[in-house]
Amino acid sequence: MKWFRKIAIGFLLAVTAVAVSGCGVAKLKDLKVTSVGVKYLVPTSSRSMDAVLLLGLDNPGITFTVDDVRGVVKFYDREMVHFTAGELPVQARSVQVYELPCTALLAEKVSLLDLLAIAAKRSLDGMTVDVKLHVKLRNGTGTTLTFNDLDLSSFSQ
Repeated sequence: MKWFRKIAIGFLLAVTAVAVSGCGVAKLKDLKVTSVGVKYLVPTSSRSMDAVLLLGLDNPGITFTVDDVRGVVKFYDREMVHFTAGELPVQARSVQVYELPCTALLAEKVSLLDLLAIAAKRSLDGMTVDVKLHVKLRNGTGTTLTFNDLDLSSFSQ
């Protein structure tokens, strides 16, 4: 499952980068990712799994919430996995590790064997993600952000 961890780490970094770059609040630009990881993965069927991802954040700015995260992981423009993630409230002026629940579902005409073949390459080259998310500030104002073709290999270690 190391391949899923790489994808999960890339996803977490992409969501964080999207939240920081897309929101018009200047103080969010100082947000830093301190750690990423996977707390657990639970296959729920042959085509889906639930996970809780760990995201360490150093937020010297304001309180905000990332919610209604939806996206697609692609391999050379072929849709592979559709995902949704739960709400992630981020506290102001804090350094914390947050838990982000998410669910992944294989795209149509994609099998688990297809993912295992990609994972065997041990590389995220050719993998991109399209993400649509809602960022909400504590006062209730918010915006929906859409980012396409974020290169997951640029987030890998």
